[in-house]
Amino acid sequence: MQTQRLDTGSAPTFESRLAVIDAILEDKAFEKIRGDVEALVDTERSYLPAHKKGGTVAYSTLRERAPNLVAHYHSGAFSRLVSRITGIAVHPTPLHDESSCSVLFYEKPGDHIGWHYDHNFYRGRHFTVLIPMVNRGPAGGLSSARLMAKQRGRDMEIATPPNRLIVFEGAKVRHRVTPIAEGERRVVWSMTYCTDPRNSAVQGIARRVKDTAFFGWRSLWT
Repeated sequence: MQTQRLDTGSAPTFESRLAVIDAILEDKAFEKIRGDVEALVDTERSYLPAHKKGGTVAYSTLRERAPNLVAHYHSGAFSRLVSRITGIAVHPTPLHDESSCSVLFYEKPGDHIGWHYDHNFYRGRHFTVLIPMVNRGPAGGLSSARLMAKQRGRDMEIATPPNRLIVFEGAKVRHRVTPIAEGERRVVWSMTYCTDPRNSAVQGIARRVKDTAFFGWRSLWT
């Protein structure tokens, strides 16, 4: 995997359980991944009234149709990078978790997700990693959709230009994405890592139920 070169001492602080790094992928690698993402024309649309509306491409689909994304997700370089940022060794989450590696599409007016935590279905700590692939407004700038996080009791906006790495502990950081407007498009590569990928039977059932809201009823059997 080609990433920006980071020295051990140059990783951003993770004191607030959230960190960002700009231009994380080298240009050639980023353009290849963005091309793979743009080829994913079929998304699974989900709508939870008053909470979420948008499109998603699940891990199982990416393994079949975008193996380059999955290879980057599983690369030792990426795991080491996230480990260095968080200060603790992390590993990819299991194959049956459709959120392990997915692509999120905000491209129809009103697509959004409300305030929430990323539930942790594993024994260890659980981290969310985002890399925006596309973030385009009608005038050529960024879209009006905003990633917001609660930090020290205040709402903080986290800019999401293409090729920015955002790492946060989703079970501890409450966050949302505001609605996107007509003529705008925002596409985000989403990955999850954890310190211990084992889970209990109850956690496994809860994970399947959660996945149905994003990826449909087939998730109950993954």
